[in-house]
Amino acid sequence: MLDFSSLLLAAALSGTCLAVTMFAIWFTAPRARFVLTVACGILVLVAHVILFWRYTKEPDPLLCQIALALLSLGFLILCISAMQYLGVPAHRRAVVPTLAAMAICAALTLLGLDGVGFIVTYATVTVLLSTIGAMFWVNGSHDRRILLVVSFLSGTCALSFALCGMVLLAKAQWTLGVAPDNWAERLNSVVAVACMTGLGALTLSLHHLQAQIELKAETMTDPLTGLMNRRGLTSLHGERSFGPFAAIVMFDLDHFKRTNDIYGHPIGDQVLCRFAAVIRKYARTGVDAFRLGGEEFAVVMSRMTEERAYDLASKIGVAFGTEIVATPLGPLRSTVSGGIGFGGADGTNLDEVLAEADAALYAAKRAGRNCVVSRKRMGKAEPVKPALRSA
Repeated sequence: MLDFSSLLLAAALSGTCLAVTMFAIWFTAPRARFVLTVACGILVLVAHVILFWRYTKEPDPLLCQIALALLSLGFLILCISAMQYLGVPAHRRAVVPTLAAMAICAALTLLGLDGVGFIVTYATVTVLLSTIGAMFWVNGSHDRRILLVVSFLSGTCALSFALCGMVLLAKAQWTLGVAPDNWAERLNSVVAVACMTGLGALTLSLHHLQAQIELKAETMTDPLTGLMNRRGLTSLHGERSFGPFAAIVMFDLDHFKRTNDIYGHPIGDQVLCRFAAVIRKYARTGVDAFRLGGEEFAVVMSRMTEERAYDLASKIGVAFGTEIVATPLGPLRSTVSGGIGFGGADGTNLDEVLAEADAALYAAKRAGRNCVVSRKRMGKAEPVKPALRSA
């Protein structure tokens, strides 16, 4: 059976291997900053374990202070890495209380109350690990099974540190002079090795999952406007059955080729981005925007009557007509034409609704552009708003 020293050395070896693996991953994917932070946190914990092992052999107050400080600091860094991964910006809420606890622990240990210092440190680590588990469970947007395991491992490790503190507290061991050695400490060594190994493996899984999500997002996003592209439209709505209260509006910028020919492609790109920005202003739950290619856009609307869909599409056209792009040849205003297609009572697939919207769009073009046409308004298009200077 392994003794306490062997367990500590096993924890140090396991942590070192994990840190090296994390550094290797970060070198291949520098954008994954949270992986680098995890590696740094694990290295700090490895340093704590080595110093604590040394402290068990040769008790020294200064060594005790450094070892306890490294324990809190290591888990603080791991907590920050979780915040980086989950996009939680308020790092100060974890940093300030932890640094305060570390200062209190150092003062108590300096006064000879090293037992109280251990209790404060164990309580700090328990809170940090519990925070990590709670953040992953509340803020995580990935596979809930993975997040549940992360939360479970963090909670289990937190419980083992809490037990260490509770044993010292129950025995009123305010002054130790040596490293604590009891059943809770031995259990904590085993649990910490197992949980840290598991969390390290899950960090790799989460990194791989994040990389997949980012790659998928890149393939479905138009790099110029930031809207989803045709692939995104197919991915989100390709299998959907469109009912009578679901619509697709197809927009086409009027005379866009002329804009590029006269003002240049950089100005044309600005016009496209302006229209994308206008669409975003009117985006809300149930409204998804896409750039299909060139000057062609689509907006998918859910839970919309034909009148409301027409009204929203017209507002987009009016808002875009007021946009001014500065050019060397003077201010430029452009217009847009739109066509609306609706689903049917028995359900209509994406291609059929797009075909209807496309037919309505051509009707708007034939009607003189700068207007929106829907199924009921086919043949009686109404101008959206005349532009002061149309491309």
